[in-house]
Parts: sequence; C-alpha cells; structure tokens
Amino acid sequence: MNLEKKRYLEKRRRLHIRTKVQGTQERPRLVLTLSNKHAYAQCINDTTGSTLVALSSLSKNLRSEHLKPNKAGMDVLGKQFGALLKEKGIKQVVFDRAGRSYAGCVKLFADAVRSQAIDF
Repeated sequence: MNLEKKRYLEKRRRLHIRTKVQGTQERPRLVLTLSNKHAYAQCINDTTGSTLVALSSLSKNLRSEHLKPNKAGMDVLGKQFGALLKEKGIKQVVFDRAGRSYAGCVKLFADAVRSQAIDF
C-alpha cells in the first residue's frame, strides 16, 4: 500500500469518527494526537469552536521530563491533562481518538485521564 492510500484511509477514518463525535459545553471533545516525537491533547467545544484546555509534550511544565509518545509518556501526560480538566471544572468529555485504534498509548492515556475522576 502506497503512502497516498494510507493517508487517504486515515483521513477517511478521522472524518467518519468526527461525524459521530461532537463536543458541547457540558461534554467537550477530548482529542489525542500522536506524532513520532510528541503527543498533543486538547479539549474542544465544537459549538463555539474554542479550545478549552490544551497540553502537549512540548508544554513548559512537561518539557523538562522529555516525554515521548510511548507508554510511560502517555501515563504522565494523561494524569497532567486530567488534573487540568478538574481545575477548569470539566467532569465529562467525549473521547476522539483521531482514527487510531483504542489500544496501546491511546488506551493508557484514556485510563490515566479516567484516574483523575473524568467521565468518558
């Protein structure tokens, strides 16, 4: 399978998920994006199009830990992100895995956020 076909299929999966997952003020959409070097998490209100909470492995408070998008890094990132959500008063979210399968790093991140008493 060539690279164009892979990118097309990934984009199709993302759009299929986005038609079903919508974030509101009461339940914003939690998006996890992973690259080869970094991980990014955002909590988005789709009705207004605004980002409520954002955290990445490049953030100032996490930069010293040199987080990578692996299992250890996802656990730390998830706990920090869950703490930020609690601080903002967000208790329920809708999880958008951005076309990735719910296994490995994605599952560890979700479990770490849930450990901070955030409902999915």
